[in-house]
Amino acid sequence: MITAREIIDMYVAFFEKRDHKKIPNAPLVPENDPTTLFTTAGMQQLVPYLLGEAHPLGKRLVNVQNSFRAQDIDEIGDNRHTTFFRMLGNWSLGDYFKKEQLPWIFTFITKELDIPASKLYVTVFEGYNDIPRDTEAETIWKELFTSAGVNPNDRIFSYGPTKNWWSRTGIPDNMPEGEPGGPSSEIFFDLETPHNKRFGETCHVNCDCGRFIEILNNVFMEYKKQKDGNLTPLSQKNVDQGAGMERLLLAVENQPDVFQTSLLTPVISTIEKTTGKTYKDSQPQMRIVTDHFISAMFISAAHVVPSNKEQGYISRRLIRRGLDNFYAISGKDITPVLETIASQYGDTDKALQDDFETIKLTILQEEQGYKKTQERAKQYIVKKYQHTGDELKGITTISPDDTFILYSTHGLSPTQIKSLGYVFDEQAFAKKMEEHQELSRRGAAQKFAGGLADHQEKTIMGHTATHLLHQALRDVLGNHVYQTGSNITTERVRFDFNFDRKLTNEELQKVEQIVNEKIAENLPVHFEMMPLKKAKELGAIGLFDEKYQEKVKVYFIDNYSKEFCGGPHVDFTGRLKQFTMIKQENIGHGQRRIYATVGL
Repeated sequence: MITAREIIDMYVAFFEKRDHKKIPNAPLVPENDPTTLFTTAGMQQLVPYLLGEAHPLGKRLVNVQNSFRAQDIDEIGDNRHTTFFRMLGNWSLGDYFKKEQLPWIFTFITKELDIPASKLYVTVFEGYNDIPRDTEAETIWKELFTSAGVNPNDRIFSYGPTKNWWSRTGIPDNMPEGEPGGPSSEIFFDLETPHNKRFGETCHVNCDCGRFIEILNNVFMEYKKQKDGNLTPLSQKNVDQGAGMERLLLAVENQPDVFQTSLLTPVISTIEKTTGKTYKDSQPQMRIVTDHFISAMFISAAHVVPSNKEQGYISRRLIRRGLDNFYAISGKDITPVLETIASQYGDTDKALQDDFETIKLTILQEEQGYKKTQERAKQYIVKKYQHTGDELKGITTISPDDTFILYSTHGLSPTQIKSLGYVFDEQAFAKKMEEHQELSRRGAAQKFAGGLADHQEKTIMGHTATHLLHQALRDVLGNHVYQTGSNITTERVRFDFNFDRKLTNEELQKVEQIVNEKIAENLPVHFEMMPLKKAKELGAIGLFDEKYQEKVKVYFIDNYSKEFCGGPHVDFTGRLKQFTMIKQENIGHGQRRIYATVGL
């Protein structure tokens, strides 16, 4: 039987044979990107190239991307949803299109993975406003099913933009100006489970009853939203394909339940052993425990600590909801479950094993903190709802204000508040949540302006230093070098870039010397807003990501550096005082990392 690791290797090899270049797995937690908390798809790092920017590795790309989708947290408990997954992706950036992509991916699934064509169904775009029905994809699918000996007449379904259109913001009407999108063609696997009429009288491939599971999505990224609301063709036609590895494994093993595949069954078995319960009798709880602790471990491996903000809040929510379900089935010690997860993912994600003790400690500390939080929350309510000198007995209804305090101060979700035995006005609480989220959005917009963790002077100095470092590396190593990430704090600068070997001491010294020379020259720093086309013509470099639309901000350090950036920066390089290299590291996949300090 094909393993999870083999599916990954086979997929990459399949497209490398077709002239695709493998690109690195982007960090699960994007660095200095205020637009999203986590990497949710492989295309996230490729938006500028889908819009026409030339990719350094060419027009055909392939990768395996660790992804996390927080919006799926409340879906966990069924037979198919997971919050963490590996997305197998291939891209054509203005090169091949439907007549190549669809036969290739059909061949990979039916020939390489040996999934029967008789178990597959597909969907195509039925059209919307001025965008026509995708008759080309429909014709290709008919030919492919016929060639596989399967009657295509009941295999192809068409849907509108809510099902068969893809952009980061959803349907065409929701797309902002400058956003790319396009029709999609999905492949579904038939689990052959009975139809539940609660989801409709008749079953179909996009039915929510759970019989059909989407295993792959071909997006034909060929449109761009304009200021007037219309969609016009992009300068190039792109293919953006994503396949969930965990779901492909389910199809390979012909399992009706993703949690019963060879990847996740050992985790379920460990939960059964530690709780004394059976999976048959505790499916929702065991699925939640398995999923949430897998995600929590990967997020912890990305150096996220549970907290009440951003990624830390998601980590906390996963751990606490996982623990709630673990305790509900008599679980006591979560450690064996964590050990099994690290073992199962060890051959594809070694960090879970290498950093296991740190990851485990993070989760166990949060568990202890959660117990203390619950006790403090109870004490707060008891104290608040007591008569003078006497504890008020039997009172379980609490005010919306106190419910929100338990949520915001104590970090308890509404479900967890209920589990403590408290009743509250859910509509009034929801209104308070909306007010809180609006304030959070405003705060986040200010906090993350320019993608910095904060706007302290040392952090701003470090931000400017990365521009000098970026250009100095290109001066010494060549213009093929480009930034792949950074992280800036008041203590140090961390800068990632593509390079396939260790820098020599002489090269490091030369880079440091150049940066300090530019600091000593006290060069002026300023920015200009300009059309994207002009910025490209000027040769501006930098981490070009989805923050940038038609008009971009380019920071100039005199005539030395030109870089796409949101800012802020110092006004003269002399304010940096001194740049000092600390160390370099190999972070894999042809990338290196430099640590440095700024100031005296």
